[in-house]
Amino acid sequence: MPLVTVEEGESGGTVTICLPPLSEEDPLFSEKKRLSDARNLKFRYQLPVSSSTEEVLQILDQIVQAARILHMDEIELYFAEDDDGGPYSPRNELESLNSILIMINSLLTGAKTDIIQVLQVLKSKIITMINSVGVQNIDEMIIEKLDAGTEEMLLIWGEDHGVRTKLKIAHFKEAGRGAVASEDISMGDIALEIPESLIISEDLVRESDMYDPLKQLDDITSDTMLLLWSMRERYNSNSRFKIFFDTLPEEFNTGLSFGVDALAVLEGTLLLEELLQAKQLLRQQYDALCPKLCANHPKIFQQELYTWDKFLWACELWYSNGMKVVLSDGKLGTCLVPIAGLLNHSLCPHILHYGRVDQSTKSLKFRVSRSCKAGEQCYLSYGTFPGSHLITFYGFLPKGDNPYDVMPLDFDDCCNEDGRSNEAWTGESSRTTHMVRGTWLSKSDKPHAYGLPPPLLAHLRSVLKGDGIEQPPEGPKPDIHKENERAVLETVLSIFNPMLEGIGDSDDFERDNSRWDVKLAADYKDLQRRIISSVTKSCYSGLEMLDASA
Repeated sequence: MPLVTVEEGESGGTVTICLPPLSEEDPLFSEKKRLSDARNLKFRYQLPVSSSTEEVLQILDQIVQAARILHMDEIELYFAEDDDGGPYSPRNELESLNSILIMINSLLTGAKTDIIQVLQVLKSKIITMINSVGVQNIDEMIIEKLDAGTEEMLLIWGEDHGVRTKLKIAHFKEAGRGAVASEDISMGDIALEIPESLIISEDLVRESDMYDPLKQLDDITSDTMLLLWSMRERYNSNSRFKIFFDTLPEEFNTGLSFGVDALAVLEGTLLLEELLQAKQLLRQQYDALCPKLCANHPKIFQQELYTWDKFLWACELWYSNGMKVVLSDGKLGTCLVPIAGLLNHSLCPHILHYGRVDQSTKSLKFRVSRSCKAGEQCYLSYGTFPGSHLITFYGFLPKGDNPYDVMPLDFDDCCNEDGRSNEAWTGESSRTTHMVRGTWLSKSDKPHAYGLPPPLLAHLRSVLKGDGIEQPPEGPKPDIHKENERAVLETVLSIFNPMLEGIGDSDDFERDNSRWDVKLAADYKDLQRRIISSVTKSCYSGLEMLDASA
């Protein structure tokens, strides 16, 4: 269903644009409502046909701001500042603008002559804004070669089985494989279409001889079944997916394959513990599954195919290439989608939505949300992940400032003397998990903002003031008490100064000649150092401001 609908006024002289109202079923409803109310944004706008271009664009600005709020996720809401109307992230901007563009295009189909001019003004501006998002977020990668060997065979195999594509495979320097547009792809066009019959899903396990022994195991998931199935299918010379498996790399080079030297570089970061725990859990899963299966069903689970190294390879395959897909039967599951798995991730992708099989064509369609010129790399969105997740499960850090690179902070829930939780700024129970990110992402130039998120400041001000009343992060600000502000900034510094000391100075070694994992670990550590440093510098600047105003 379209996210935006349009109605014409009965007089024919007014275009009424209706965005979907905020849904109370949205877990972020209260925060989105607070934000839209604070900015006096509506979800229904009227544009008289007689409006000047300037008047139309002024109303469009309000429509875009409201659409941005509708599409905000939890992190974007958390960091939203009272003087910032957006954009909040490339993802949010593309989602918002495309939803409005879909609405305008649907209305233009049957529009009356006197309304077309207003709609064309809106459409032209929206397209300009979408193109601007792409221009500001170009990922430069150097192509080493096009259509190499097995990848070209994979495309031919796919097309022989019903794949339709406007892409071709390329190898990029320091990034491996990706896809480039073989022709100009306009907004809304389908860059890639994969028949459901080529999607590797749980149904293949159910059709195999390994399903009966697997379903006898307690608490085994369909994802684990598929992982075990792929370990054997990789070496099946009669597999109808043989060409797909032949194109997969011998090593995926994700964080799960980090060596000792790379792990040593990560000393002082949260990622080190995350990687060690993840690998330990995988080892425990392997020990609980594979030896027993090989012993009890040696003909189905051949021991030489179910070693620890092959298990880890399969885990990396599914983590880095698996996609959540709603199949035509309505079931949601993790799947492998040949060819589509070759597309790389970007903070400003061309393709945002691709997770539902089209019921009429029984195919998975990858539609672009911004244009992609011939020869340009076509990017997919893997999701709104921080760098630590992308390293662990995909083996890379994205280029540019990632708005989802946050550092979580856990606080004890603040209670009144009678034991009741204080009312939070959301109007519900007190938030105990807060977060920070690089303060360079903050757009606020107001005093006492410090580049820190409003909910965190509101929480600390309440706790340190000791009155048990947590102020909302939006709206009129109470009188700032300098001693309380100083305590807030010193509290943040007490958290981040030890972190900065623990992470140490920049590692002194020749990165260009280092292993891929050591280099990636050092890049991540640099990013963490940069985030922490930005927080401490902002706090020291805040203290200087307080001293200057004394």
